[in-house]
Amino acid sequence: MLVDSHCHLDRLDLFGDSVDLESTLAEARERGVSAFLAIGVDMDSSRNLVSLAERHADIYVSVGAHPLQDQPIPIPDADELKALASSEYVVAIGETGLDYYYSEATSSWQKESFIRHLQVAKQLAKPVVVHTRNARQDTLQCIAEYGGHENGGVLHCFTESWDMAKAALDLNFHISFSGIITFRNADELREVVKKVPLDRMLVETDSPWLAPVPYRGKPNRPAYVVEVAEVIAEVKGLDFETVAVETSKNFSRLFGVRATACES
Repeated sequence: MLVDSHCHLDRLDLFGDSVDLESTLAEARERGVSAFLAIGVDMDSSRNLVSLAERHADIYVSVGAHPLQDQPIPIPDADELKALASSEYVVAIGETGLDYYYSEATSSWQKESFIRHLQVAKQLAKPVVVHTRNARQDTLQCIAEYGGHENGGVLHCFTESWDMAKAALDLNFHISFSGIITFRNADELREVVKKVPLDRMLVETDSPWLAPVPYRGKPNRPAYVVEVAEVIAEVKGLDFETVAVETSKNFSRLFGVRATACES
């Protein structure tokens, strides 16, 4: 029993490989993955994922606009976000957030978009899926100022310091780890894994990016969340089953989904 708490199911063929979604999902299920959170990166992506979830009982959706865009797009409209989020399959708002590492030049757009997502999430009482990189102060300030802490959320694909993780935990957020923790040069991040309480932790692939060892350099797949959980178990001195069960319970609790959907 595992949950891939962050995957881009509409982007699995991004690297030119022919990907059959049904067989990809079947592969993950065979490895014990019982639920998937499919993440929207813009309004079109979010709508497509809602349609996908309507055909799969184990797929949930988060709707929003990623802070990094290939070309300028309008700030997501609040009413459009609310309409998308009205679907029974939508459990969160995002992926939203701030990334000054790749695109500090768009920081004003990112911040305005982030605030819009936080405001909608507060109004709908839904958690927020947050991307953050090189924007620690602004990320935490926006979460605190615009109500992100009220319904919580998750800092996904976490690569920051323990100090930031601790601050996010204090703001009612969870921390999600990806295949990066399996990389040889990720010792500092594995130290953060040691400190984050298991009951506030999620696991993810962020597929098709960031495939874990031993698949590094290849397109990532939801099935590979197993390797992420295995490293967490090793780092924290726990058995794999404990990590799988507890992170799945965390997912169920945070996103308000039926526990049975994550316990099959």
